[in-house]
Amino acid sequence: MHSLLIRILRIFPDYFETARECLSTGSSRRLEVVHAVIFRKDKILFALRAHLRGWELPGGSLLPGESEETALIREVKEETGLEVTVERKVGSYRRTGLVPHKASVFRCRVNSGLMTPSEETPHLAWFRLQELPSTLFPWFRSELLDALANYEEEVNRIESQGLKVVMAAIWIDLAMRVSGDRAGGVAPVDESILHEP
Repeated sequence: MHSLLIRILRIFPDYFETARECLSTGSSRRLEVVHAVIFRKDKILFALRAHLRGWELPGGSLLPGESEETALIREVKEETGLEVTVERKVGSYRRTGLVPHKASVFRCRVNSGLMTPSEETPHLAWFRLQELPSTLFPWFRSELLDALANYEEEVNRIESQGLKVVMAAIWIDLAMRVSGDRAGGVAPVDESILHEP
């Protein structure tokens, strides 16, 4: 009971940090992020976000003057410890609502490295494509479906992230905290998968 109370009390500083990141106006440029869809056979790599608990695709924000692919390779290395090669761009997602931003999504393959969690992503796991966790943040589902579809052209989508999406994210966060990050309905694949060719 004591550890559950501690996990719940950690909500407040984490939500404050998430809100600060979302509402930060320190830059006049539009927020741009990159996400990596990393497949290995019939499995996909997800990272657990630190502040707003839930599974997501690895990635992050571009630095000033940085190309999308350079930012993606850097962010994946920082968050997972893995060196990746970009295979192709899946598409661009312009999101309106609480945190307007543009997300660029790329299919990648692992070249080398040892899977290593980071401060931003304290847990990493492979999941079977047929058994995705229910605690995957909803905005990553369209990115993943487009990556699986293998369209000949890059997709360009406009998506609204209104109150329904915000409430879903909060629900996922609470479920993860109460369960000690075990919520989601499915277990990750054993890490021995990393040793498969």
